[in-house]
Order: sequence, then C-alpha cells, then structure tokens
Amino acid sequence: MYAFLSLDFSGADRMGVLSLRLDDELDARLTREAKRENQSRSELAREALGAFLRERERQRFIDEVARAARALDPAESRAMAEEALPSGNEALLASEPRTAYRAARSSKARPKGRSG
Repeated sequence: MYAFLSLDFSGADRMGVLSLRLDDELDARLTREAKRENQSRSELAREALGAFLRERERQRFIDEVARAARALDPAESRAMAEEALPSGNEALLASEPRTAYRAARSSKARPKGRSG
C-alpha cells in the first residue's frame, strides 16, 4: 500500500507542487519524524530533498575535480595537491575540537620500559 503525499516547492510567495507515492513504512517514518521535529510532513520532505540534492551536486563537483586532476600531468597534479593541502589542513584544524584530539592522542601512551 502507498500513501500519497503532495509537496509544495519554490519561494515563499509561490511554490511548485510535487506529488509522490510513499510506501507505508516510509510514510510512517516521515510522519513520526515530522511529529518529533514539530514540522509538517511537507516541510520535512522539502528539507530532506534539499539536503539530498545539495549532496548530489557536491559529489558531482568532487567527481569533476577528480576527473580534471586525472587529466593533468602527474607532476602538475601533485603540485596542485601540495598547494591545496595546507588550506585543507587549516580547515580541518579549525573544525576539530582540540581537546578531543589531545584525549585521543594521550590514550595511545607507549608501554612502560620502551623508548621510541
């Protein structure tokens, strides 16, 4: 059995309409999550669809960059990667909580009596 869901998509003034059929399990999950988040089913579905499409677009972009990198001369590709590496590490460092990293590092203490 399928549930019928009609969604409105577009700007605040006017929204397009999308109708889709959901199997009973997906319909129940959508209903439960909407209640938990105090949102309408349409609102939750819009958010989920938006996140799904953003991830697909992001993956397409990454795939295109990878294809372009493979097309480069290996030395040129390595130089570009090395140039991008510091900015990637800066972003990573800024996003990681330092205390969690220190705690994880300190948990790997060396056994006593060994030097290294």
